[in-house]
Amino acid sequence: MPLRLRFLLDTNILIPLQDSMIALEPSLANFIRLCNAHGHQLLYHPASAADIRRDADIDRRRRMLARLRQYGQLEPGPPCPWNTPDTSPNDACDNDILFALQRNAAHALITEDQRIHRRARALGIADNVYFIQAADEWLRRLHEPGAIQLPNIQEVELHTLDGQLALPFFNSVRADYDGFDDWFRRKAREGRRAWIYRSDVGQDIDAICIYAVQTNELITDEGRVLEGDALKLCTFKVGDKVRGRKIGELFLRAAFKYATQHRCRSIFLHANAERQIHLAVLLEDFGFSRVGSYQNDGVYVKEHPLQPPDVQIEPFEYARRYYPHYLSGIDVRKVSVSAATDLTG
Repeated sequence: MPLRLRFLLDTNILIPLQDSMIALEPSLANFIRLCNAHGHQLLYHPASAADIRRDADIDRRRRMLARLRQYGQLEPGPPCPWNTPDTSPNDACDNDILFALQRNAAHALITEDQRIHRRARALGIADNVYFIQAADEWLRRLHEPGAIQLPNIQEVELHTLDGQLALPFFNSVRADYDGFDDWFRRKAREGRRAWIYRSDVGQDIDAICIYAVQTNELITDEGRVLEGDALKLCTFKVGDKVRGRKIGELFLRAAFKYATQHRCRSIFLHANAERQIHLAVLLEDFGFSRVGSYQNDGVYVKEHPLQPPDVQIEPFEYARRYYPHYLSGIDVRKVSVSAATDLTG
C-alpha cells in the first residue's frame, strides 16, 4: 500500500486552519492539500482541545471547537510523567503532545513553537518535529518530485486530451481495448497523467504513454504479483507518422526517470507481441522480460531495484537489465555521448 502518514498538529497550526479570519500561509495551505490528496491523516491531541477551551474569546473558542471535528482526535494515552502540579497549563499541553510523539502515536508533529522544538531536541525526538515549511517540503519531495523533461515530450493530465479522443490516432487502441473511451474518461477524472509527443507544437498528438503507480499488483492470469510499488505503462502507442524517431525510447527513458524518483521497484505493461511487434522488440532491448499473460496480452516486466544488484554478469547485460544501475569499474569500456546528441532522430 502507498505510505500513509499520521501528522499530529500543534495548537498553533490548528488555529489558523480553524479561524477563517486568518489567511493561510502558502506552505500550510499546500501541506493540507497534499495530505488530503494522498490520504495522510491529520490529528490533534486532546490537550490541544483543552488549550483552545482556555481561549477567552467565547465566539472564537466555540467556532474553533466546532471545526476541530473535521480532524481525527488522537486517542488518549497514559498520563505524561513530565507534568507536575506546578507545571503551567501551556507547558503541560506541550508535554502531553511530545510524550505522545515519543510513544510513536504519530509519524511527526507539526508546530511553529520554538519551545517545543527545543524541548524535542532535549528529548532526542527532534527528527520527528517539523516546522510547517519543512513538512510541506517533505510532502513535495514525496509526491511531487518534479516533472519529467525530455526533448519534445510533454507531461499532461488526461482530461486535457479529452477533445482528441475522436482522432484516428486512437482507433487502434480502441479496437484492442473494448470500452477504452469510458476507461480514459474515468481515469481522467482521477487525475491520471500521460507523456505525449507532438511533432508540431499545438498540433494533434502523435504518441502517448499513460502511466500509473500500483502497489502489490496482481499482473498475470497465472497469479504473479509484483511486490511493492510498480510503474504501469497503461497505454503505449506511437503513431505511424512518427515511427523511426525513437519516441518509444524517449517514453521508456521518461518511465525510468519517473520510477527512480518515485522508488518504484519494477516497471510493467501489457503488449500483444503479434500485433505490436515493434513494441515487443523495443521492450526486450531495454531489459523487459515476458513473465506471463493477462487476458490476450503478454505481460512484460523490467526490474528496477532501488539498490544496485550484486550479480556477476557482463556489463552490457547488467545495464540492460538494471538501468539506471550499471557497472563502472576500470575494466568496463565506456562511450562518451555529447549532450547535444539528437535523441529524437
